[in-house]
Amino acid sequence: MSVFTPLERSTLEAFLAPYGLGRLHDFQGISEGSENSNFFVSLEQGEFVLTLVERGPVQDLPYFVELLDLLHEADLPVPYALRTRDGEALRQLEGKPALLQPRLPGRHERQPNTHHCSEVGTLLARLHLASREHVIERPSDRGLSWMLHQGEALSSHLAPAPRELLDSALEEIARLLAEQPELPRANLHADLFRDNVLFDGPHLAGVIDFYNACSGWMLYDLAITVNDWCSHADGTLDGPRARALLGAYASRRPFTALEAELWPEMLRVACVRFWLSRLIAAEAFAGQDVLIHDPGEFERRLAHRQKVEIHLPFAL
Repeated sequence: MSVFTPLERSTLEAFLAPYGLGRLHDFQGISEGSENSNFFVSLEQGEFVLTLVERGPVQDLPYFVELLDLLHEADLPVPYALRTRDGEALRQLEGKPALLQPRLPGRHERQPNTHHCSEVGTLLARLHLASREHVIERPSDRGLSWMLHQGEALSSHLAPAPRELLDSALEEIARLLAEQPELPRANLHADLFRDNVLFDGPHLAGVIDFYNACSGWMLYDLAITVNDWCSHADGTLDGPRARALLGAYASRRPFTALEAELWPEMLRVACVRFWLSRLIAAEAFAGQDVLIHDPGEFERRLAHRQKVEIHLPFAL
């Protein structure tokens, strides 16, 4: 189970009291997280999620609170931070920064179809449009510089074929870092995988886990999303799903010519980011009872992104 900081009932009850949400009925750890400790919390006045932030600089947490407030005000289905009676949103529990948020309805869609992908494309466009005119700046702690540094360090650990694949991608990343192309920017989710989206029947009901959120290129966020929602198990892209997602997104936010040019490259960059983070996690938590995602999944996806035949749509 990926709960790094277990909680006693009495400790949790004391923490929850200032919210004025009634008696604690039950709580349980959530096994799907791989970086933070998350708990479902059932109180008299409803269902909630408690997150203990295990990774990342504490000084960035007010950014997440501010971003989620912004998105909540834009009527997006996000788990904004609840306040205590004294107005506190960000608190401490067992020495860790802690946030209490409403539990959103729905379930994860493990086998998405074109409808699900269309819903996700619309949601992502709305998220970007909500912040593009007033971006809350926060560079990603796993951005291009991080990829270049970690990739160069890990390259020598790989077998010849994956090493060649990674080294080629790192050359593209170094060029992007040097050129800093003028791509449209906004606040990004930066981790919009299937396990971070909830569907209530056919409708997208919630987006969770914003702890990788940052400011940056919207195209990069889109590439992360397409790589997860529209990939087959062998790493190839599913054409109908990808076109449904991209078309729904473009109907809300049209693409620029430079975005279309850099689209294949951005898909590869997005693969590298998660291939590296999974390699690092697999090494760090080897032998521990922690959920470790397969790094090979993104190695396969990167191999199949060397040639991209699904382009960004301009006319819908």
